[in-house]
Formats: sequence, structure tokens, C-alpha cells
Amino acid sequence: MNVIDKVFKAYDIRGLYGDQIDEDLAWKIGHATAQFLRSLLSGYERGQASANRLVVGHDMRPHSKPLIEAMIEGVTSSGAACVNIGLCDTPMLYFAINHLGTCGGIMVTASHNPIEYNGFKISGTKARPVGQATGLAEIKHIVSTLRRMPLSASMAPVQQADLWAEYRKHILRFLKLHRKMKVVVDASNGMGGKMFPAVFDLVDNLEVIPLNFEIGQGFVHPPNPLIEANLQMTKDAVIKHKADLGICMDGDAARCMFVDEKGQTVRCDLMTALLAPQFLAESPGSMIVYDLRSSRAVAEEIRAAGGVPRRERVGHSFMKKALADGHGVFGGELSGHFYFRDNYNCDSGAIAFASAITVLCESNKPFSAMIAPLKRFSHSGEINFEVDDKDAKMKEIEEKYSDSEIDHLDGVTCQYDNWWCNVRPSNTEPLLRLTLEADKPGLMKKKVAEIQKILGKPVEH
Repeated sequence: MNVIDKVFKAYDIRGLYGDQIDEDLAWKIGHATAQFLRSLLSGYERGQASANRLVVGHDMRPHSKPLIEAMIEGVTSSGAACVNIGLCDTPMLYFAINHLGTCGGIMVTASHNPIEYNGFKISGTKARPVGQATGLAEIKHIVSTLRRMPLSASMAPVQQADLWAEYRKHILRFLKLHRKMKVVVDASNGMGGKMFPAVFDLVDNLEVIPLNFEIGQGFVHPPNPLIEANLQMTKDAVIKHKADLGICMDGDAARCMFVDEKGQTVRCDLMTALLAPQFLAESPGSMIVYDLRSSRAVAEEIRAAGGVPRRERVGHSFMKKALADGHGVFGGELSGHFYFRDNYNCDSGAIAFASAITVLCESNKPFSAMIAPLKRFSHSGEINFEVDDKDAKMKEIEEKYSDSEIDHLDGVTCQYDNWWCNVRPSNTEPLLRLTLEADKPGLMKKKVAEIQKILGKPVEH
């Protein structure tokens, strides 16, 4: 497998800096992306200066700066103008694409990966995700045909833009605090360390206990809040400071995980269920999207609040499309991505945080008491299994539970009255991922053990 095949993933481009991702590839990605996105413009749009521009930004990794400089050369050598918003979180790039009305943008980031990784997230108009099925395959093909060209006088212009004031105003529309709230925020030495002070400093009634806000010098712990061990600093600080809640962000601040006042992790599907009534109060009868790994409590809470639940396959491209197509108001994934109609259907860790503390502020109950009634089912979380023949194993699951209600929205889902399971393949690894929920803990454990006999021993991931 050549380097290009290795780094082009299902939803983005990612790999080891130096060995797989370098300035030469960055130039080609900039050039190819600009070429592809501009080819999608209508005749009218081609006549608009704003639509012929791309927005670019980068995270805090030490190699992100040289990569974005090479990438900008690639963009402008294609004839497309470029707006560089500099050091930013990925949701800010989504905001900039919409705020400036450009044909798309590229973010230099490796999100939650270790410091030696880097990569590129590509978005089209209105910050629509560009994945394998929506343009990344075409961009990959163009990249494979390119040779880097020297600088020339005919290159399109580059503009530097500072959008922090506009971005702050946009996010704070989601925040309403009428009493004091104390929160712990672990930025994981990622872009939350720049975004959080820029957006939430000087907000009335908000006291922030900052952890790991220093950026550019590596990570105190891996910037992946889905791994329970990485939440320990947040949990300890919440207890120490008697905070109302804590959050831990990923490397590019697109995701966050929540911790209650007792230092307990709050699953993100339960956060979807908790936040849904707030959005439905503002937009009665609207659709809310949730991924199929989520607890049945999510759909129940959406219906109870007068909304329309929509179960969707895992992945930000599917969630955003479902939200847009169904004119939904809000969506959430088990992985910590939360999507908002009033944020161009895009995900945002900052808006998820603002929405959560707004809901908590309006209640006199502690966070744990608000979550407790939502934990009415016993949920396994996502369990990974290394499997060579993924299709054969999923077929085996389907045959074993052939008397259940079965669907293939994403992998195979088998549903009974008192329990359900989903087994879905990883897009990038030889893994099957199991999620299982039952009405009682004993039944949940029994069924997980039953399925493990088919899938083998779980792997840490």
C-alpha cells in the first residue's frame, strides 16, 4: 500500500508527520481540494469572489504551521484565493466557511491522535463534510496525478482574517446563565486551550477551573476524551473544587465528554437525551438525530418532549446530512459529537458545553440527579473485537438472533423487547464494534458474554 492509500481515510486524511504526511503532500492536497471544490460551483457562483475562496486553519501541533504554509501555496497555485484564519479549533473553520460564504475549507489537524500525527479535514460549501463518498476519492485521485510546482507571480491572493470576535458572539448565543456555575475544563493541551479563553472569559456567572490549557508543547495526557483514563484529571479537579460539572475536550475541540459533580463520566447519548427538551422547547415538534449506538432512553425522551426521533448511522457525514435533510434542530453521537441546526448543522464542543450549562443552570438539581432517570437501561458502551472476516461474523450474529427485529442501517442491529445489540464494522481497521443494551444489568452482561463467544476476546482501543 502506498502512502496516499494509507493516509486517505473514510472521512479525512491522517498519518505520521514526516513519514506519511509532509509539506509536499500538503501542497498537493491544497491544490487538489481547491480544484475539486471550485469544479462544483455553478456558473453564477464562479462569478462571486467569495465563492472562489477557501478558508484554511490549523491546530497547535508543532508541524501544523509548515504544513498549512505549503497547503496555502497549493491552494493559491490552483487559482483559488485563500483566507487563512490561523490557529483555531475545527468548529471555528466550519463557522468561517459559512460566515464568509466560501466554497469550502481545509483544517490542518489530527484531532485526538498523538502529537506525532497530523492530517487534513476537508469541508465543502456550508461546511458540508467531504468524505470518501462525497469527494475525498476524487481529491485523492487528483493528488496522485500532481507534481509540486514552484512559486509563481500568477498565484491567487492570500488574506489573513481574525474572526474571533464574530465566533465568540456566535457561540454565546447558545449560553444563558442566571446563576453562578463553577466548571472544570480540561483542554487536553489542544485547541480548547486557545478557544476557551477567547470565547468564555469574562462571561457573567461562569467560573472556569482550567486544566491543560498550554498548547504547542505536547500532551499531558492523550487528547482523546473517549478513553476513560484521560478523564481522571477532570474528575479529580471537579471533586477538589466542588464544581458543578467538568468537561474534557479532544485535540481540535470538536468534541467534549462530560463529568458530573460527583466525578462520574456522563455518557454522551444521555447528554443527547438531556439536551433534547431544551431545543424542542425552542422549536416544538422538530426532529432530533441520534446515532444507533444510543440508549433507547434517547428516543423516549425526544418523544416525551414532543419531538421526532431519527436514528442514524454512525459518522459525522451521516449525522449532518440527516439533520439537514430532515430540518432537524439538534443531534448527538455516543462519541461526543453534538450537532446544531443553528450552527450550520455542524458539531461544536463549545456549543455543546454552552448548551449543557444552560440546561443545568435552569434546574436546581445537581447534574447527577438530572442524569439518573435517563440511566434506566443497562448499556455496554462500545466494545471492539479484532475480526478477519467481518461480514461472516455479522452474518453469524444475524442467524443466531434471527427471531429478532433486524435492520442493516449500519452493520447489523437485532432488537428484542428487553434488549438490543448492534455490531458494525470499522471503516479503517479489522475491527467489529459491539454495542448492547438491556433493561437489566444481568441480562446485559449475559448477552455480551453470549456474543463474545462468536466474536472472540475484546481488544482495548
